Amino acid sequence: MRKVVGVIGGMGPDATVDFMSRVIAFTDASRDQDHARMLVDNNPSIPCRQQALLGKGDDPGPVMAGMARGLEASGADFLVMPCNTAHAFADAVRAAVSIPLLSIVDVTVAACRDHAAVGLLTTKGCLAARVYQDAFAATGSKLIAPDDAEFATLMELIFAIKAGDRSPAIGERMRELGEALVARGATAVIGGCTEITLVLSDGMLSAPLVSSTDELARATADVCAGRRELEAG
Repeated sequence: MRKVVGVIGGMGPDATVDFMSRVIAFTDASRDQDHARMLVDNNPSIPCRQQALLGKGDDPGPVMAGMARGLEASGADFLVMPCNTAHAFADAVRAAVSIPLLSIVDVTVAACRDHAAVGLLTTKGCLAARVYQDAFAATGSKLIAPDDAEFATLMELIFAIKAGDRSPAIGERMRELGEALVARGATAVIGGCTEITLVLSDGMLSAPLVSSTDELARATADVCAGRRELEAG
């Protein structure tokens, strides 16, 4: 019996739709019935994760927890959140349900296991919450993050993408940020925000790009198909 995934989405809406399309792409299917069933709550009204982590906005945890409960009640066997920064509030989601949460951070870190130095393109809030630093702590890999000026540019680009700009110019500026991390020793670069990989793809950098969206989509397809097991908690 195939597993049903519940998607806590809307962070942002384009990134959620992109994630769903990648789950479809990673599914070995020859007919409609072979594809994963996805229950999606695409809720762009979730309070801003960045503002919350900076102490300037409402806590998104209760809203995400309520979405999780609704998805579980609708028949989801496990949950995903195609947003890296949202995982700073993952404990609220896990506490609200009895089904597992497949972490975008965990699967992305696992994909970097062969790299001793990894560049991280992510939001300032995600970095401040130490979501990736803590996940990498047990691996021994060095994490290389943008400097303050690069972060300012990165956040400008992320919000431009959220506003609908996926132009080549945005992609080129994102590529330059990735290359700056490679120049400082990164042998792979994580696209640690699901907006980033709407404009940046593997092959655009001189080092491999590890797309957090791809890693979560691939793992989701595997769980739905019974090729990967998850435990609650």
